Amino acid sequence: MFFLFNKGILSKHIALFIFLIASLTDLYDGRIARKRKLITNFGRIMDPIADKILILASFLAFVELKIIPAWMVVIVILRELIITGLRLFAASRSIVLEAQKEGKHKTVSQFIAVILILVYLILKDTLARFRIWNLHWERACSLIIFLIILIVIGLTLYSGISFLWKNRRIIA
Repeated sequence: MFFLFNKGILSKHIALFIFLIASLTDLYDGRIARKRKLITNFGRIMDPIADKILILASFLAFVELKIIPAWMVVIVILRELIITGLRLFAASRSIVLEAQKEGKHKTVSQFIAVILILVYLILKDTLARFRIWNLHWERACSLIIFLIILIVIGLTLYSGISFLWKNRRIIA
């Protein structure tokens, strides 16, 4: 967040690098845990929460930078609150609700969206430095980002509804 809000191309590169490292460590942490059979109930609950913090912080920063609309992030936040609330409720009853395939696809789409937006910020700063950036580039990139986030919202809603449906016995 610190580097994202700093001016300059180098800061945006550092923000992208930090996000990529965080994403890769999250990916390999899960793979290593599964491969070595080190999966714990704590990890099943905390790993998705850590993902949510990383993604939501990024999305909220993008709202502040006026890159994505706030209503889109509100949908993501509501989905995460509902699903995390259900997970915590189930955990209080000694039931662990693991991440599902749809939720993993949603998370991957969110990570990709954040990476693409960070690349956009780098590209914009770079082209602006050479006075190549213009209103046409801005409009095209804004439309592409909007469409990417729409896909993310679609996957977010689908995965949330799917999770609720598959765990309806706990809700009931």
